[in-house]
Amino acid sequence: MVVEIPNVFTPEEAKDILDKLSEAEFIDGKKTAGWNAKGVKNNQQLKNSDPRAAVLKDKVKSVLSKNLLFQSTVRPKSIHTLLFSRYEVGMAYGRHTDNAMMGGTWRSDVSFTIFLTPPETYTGGELIIEGPSREQSYRLAAGCAIAYPSSTLHRVAPIIEGSRWAIVGWVQSWVRDPAKREILFDLDTARRSIFNSQGKTNDFDLISKSMTNLLRSWMD
Repeated sequence: MVVEIPNVFTPEEAKDILDKLSEAEFIDGKKTAGWNAKGVKNNQQLKNSDPRAAVLKDKVKSVLSKNLLFQSTVRPKSIHTLLFSRYEVGMAYGRHTDNAMMGGTWRSDVSFTIFLTPPETYTGGELIIEGPSREQSYRLAAGCAIAYPSSTLHRVAPIIEGSRWAIVGWVQSWVRDPAKREILFDLDTARRSIFNSQGKTNDFDLISKSMTNLLRSWMD
């Protein structure tokens, strides 16, 4: 399931992050790519030792921990890896699948991108995710995010004009199977809709019971 998450940051908050990143030290993005992705990765990333990195990572994790749509979609056990990336003209990230394990400890179940640059300020740079029968491209407003299974083939199209700044991250979910996460998301959406329109009804209770018991059964 691919889900767009609006307003993770406001446009003003996204600009504030950009202002901080513009003063920071960036390195070749190949340094964090797997051996099979180094040949297709051409971008720059915030150096982990830069003093801004830890502060910005904490800010992102704090915001996502309070975002209801992100929590319901992803079921995060750990947001274990965060990178701040920059693409200038001619840079791109070719077709690849994200590593199954990161840091030797965490599984990557869900990948996400938080767009920081207003889309009208650059050309190209679309995040392109492959589905069973077609590709879908995304270039969202500043502060908006997209979450998708880490198992998908995806790429970032070349930048033609301007620059593209983004936050990318990986999550180990309490529920590793994306189909099961989608079922839980649908049930959660349905029960919240019932509660908002009708209150705590018998239907709400039964859906809540089923969702809770499925989550209990599927958690790892």
